[in-house]
Amino acid sequence: MLGANDGIVSTAGLVLGVAGATTNTEAILVAGLAGLVAGALSMAAGEYVSVSSQRDIEQSAVAHEQQELADHPEQELAELASVFESRGLSAEVAHEVAVELTQRDAVGAHTREEYGIEPGAYLNPWAAGVSSLVAFTVGALLPLLGMALFGVDVRVAATFAAVLVALVVTGYVSARLGGAAVARAVVRNVVGGALAMAVTYGIGLLIGGAVG
Repeated sequence: MLGANDGIVSTAGLVLGVAGATTNTEAILVAGLAGLVAGALSMAAGEYVSVSSQRDIEQSAVAHEQQELADHPEQELAELASVFESRGLSAEVAHEVAVELTQRDAVGAHTREEYGIEPGAYLNPWAAGVSSLVAFTVGALLPLLGMALFGVDVRVAATFAAVLVALVVTGYVSARLGGAAVARAVVRNVVGGALAMAVTYGIGLLIGGAVG
């Protein structure tokens, strides 16, 4: 949803800004398409780098626990027991749980309880990058299609309206998925998107008037 929302708002702002400066359809669509490609690739690259860094941290934490267990097994057992004890178990039960989990899967027990990491189940940077690229592209297509399909006289208003409807949908879905307040999320999404489009369109009008 975040990637789609970014694609909608950034591309809508771009094409409306250019539409404010010129009525040339080709110029508007070229600018919008360039923004779509640049934005999608930027989102994909950023997500790939971010998730790759997170994956490196996860793998490093697992390697660190493996080394600690090899060098200081008793100390690591005591640390794991203290984790369970801090969650409300008695010292005796916490020790028993730590011993049983260590015997079953020492590395997994420590990384899961101490870091929330499952060894081998690391984040996939390629999947994250591709999903961000696709989401941004899908979102960006909406304002581009609005500019391409509607006539010169109505395309700005039609695109503005279509984008607002899309922002209502993405705000609603994001709130539902995240368990947040729907009304607040939708209003925030719509107001932010409307402001971005209005500002860029206004700047386009000013630039177009100055050049003209």
